[in-house]
Amino acid sequence: MKSIDIAQLAAREGVPLIDVRERDEYAAGHVPGAVNLPLSELGERLEELPGEAFDVICQAGGRSARAVQALEARGYDATNVEGGTGAWIAEGRPVEQ
Repeated sequence: MKSIDIAQLAAREGVPLIDVRERDEYAAGHVPGAVNLPLSELGERLEELPGEAFDVICQAGGRSARAVQALEARGYDATNVEGGTGAWIAEGRPVEQ
């Protein structure tokens, strides 16, 4: 499974970011530009995933890692963001609500 850290995520440009947290978590604050596709709905919403490579984030990295493993098995080019949104916020990076 491919993974990146928060610093690498911040430096990336043009790579879609999928936030697999639940809707209320996402609404409370997310990485700017992230698109919310909750893990609990992901199986029914696969057609909404980007056709190109994309990154996957959650709160701490566990759910996104599970999502990336499942998506890789289906042929998606997905990368896990280690540390997740919690690490992003802990570093003082901006969030959208």
